[in-house]
Amino acid sequence: MKAVVSVIGKDMTGILARVSQECAQQNANVLEVSQTLLQDMFAMIMLIDIEHLHMPLSDFAAHMERVGKDSGLVIHVMHEDIFHAMHKI
Repeated sequence: MKAVVSVIGKDMTGILARVSQECAQQNANVLEVSQTLLQDMFAMIMLIDIEHLHMPLSDFAAHMERVGKDSGLVIHVMHEDIFHAMHKI
């Protein structure tokens, strides 16, 4: 099982490290990362493996939202099936 993590916020040192660390602590493996800077705004999408997550995905998503708020970021976590369904034509 996989999930998509999106991160948006003002650029600062350590965003990728912070989000990756939180994933690792909950046993979510980062598979792919795409990130960019738009002037001073940071945007990132991660594909993570959630097969061995230490908590339910809904709890992980809520945890990551709190991490984002504490860091001045907006972080969303979505199961890949929902992501694909939303983007199906």
